Amino acid sequence: MKRLICAAVLAVATTVGCFGQAKKPTLMVVPSDAWCTKNGYVKTYDNQGVAESYPDYWQALRENTDLQLVISKVGEMMSERGFPLKDLEATLRSIRTDAAEDGVTMSKETGDGLAESPLEALKRTAKADIILQLTWTVNKTGPKQSVTFTLRGLDAYTDKQVAAASGTGNPSFSAEVPVLLEEGVLAHIDNFNSQLQAHFDDLFANGREVKLTCRRWSGSDVDFESEFDGEELGFLIEGWVGDNTVQGRFSTAEASENRMVFEQVRIPVMAENGRAMDTRLWANGLRRYLKTNYGLDAKLDTKGLGEAIITIGGK
Repeated sequence: MKRLICAAVLAVATTVGCFGQAKKPTLMVVPSDAWCTKNGYVKTYDNQGVAESYPDYWQALRENTDLQLVISKVGEMMSERGFPLKDLEATLRSIRTDAAEDGVTMSKETGDGLAESPLEALKRTAKADIILQLTWTVNKTGPKQSVTFTLRGLDAYTDKQVAAASGTGNPSFSAEVPVLLEEGVLAHIDNFNSQLQAHFDDLFANGREVKLTCRRWSGSDVDFESEFDGEELGFLIEGWVGDNTVQGRFSTAEASENRMVFEQVRIPVMAENGRAMDTRLWANGLRRYLKTNYGLDAKLDTKGLGEAIITIGGK
């Protein structure tokens, strides 16, 4: 009996320990758009004919030594509190390698290249749960300096703000920006981390929020009003989504014969096999369901981390 009790206690302790470790979100620290614009680290790109601007993190890291030190200091403070970090510079190097490969990737039918914004590429490559956007300004009063900062935590899947902190550190004779920033942030970091942890606790309890879009190829003879076993395909898909979300939580934002859009879709953070669940893995379950049960081929695409797109009628 003692052995059984000890084994049970050990199993519970192990489960709690693993769950506690899994509940820590992965973070990436980046300079905010406002900081990049103010300091001239901005470029434009052609997004399918529309000129859009974006922060040039690579140039900022190459030219601004304070940025590297500030990111390192904030990362150090977060790591000390148990939040794992992805390195911005290493991720950017990976993106540059991918970009060289994507540059020769074209559609077989149209010859078009790939369309993806730099921020989408950053999120996709880093796969961080939370993007920490940091803005700071150095204030000078005589021989003393202080730093005013704003730190925002954005869910990488939804771009929603989930944590925030701002303030101004005490004036100091120190001329080192990272030291001044640390002094200012330290008074707020624990409350900021509590907000992050509360958000991640909500993910585990209620699921991660994503978006699912279902559409069909124009040449397909099947649409979402086509019937299978006496039920329209659209309602069958809606039933699958309900069965495979946490507590059946989702909303049907659009439903027509050619297109369906599901928003506020709460998917599990972990799959049944213990593997981390992401939008692509979850939506692949729907793709397999359509193929296995109704013989429908479908193409699965993702947009960023938080949106999956299923196109029925072929790949």
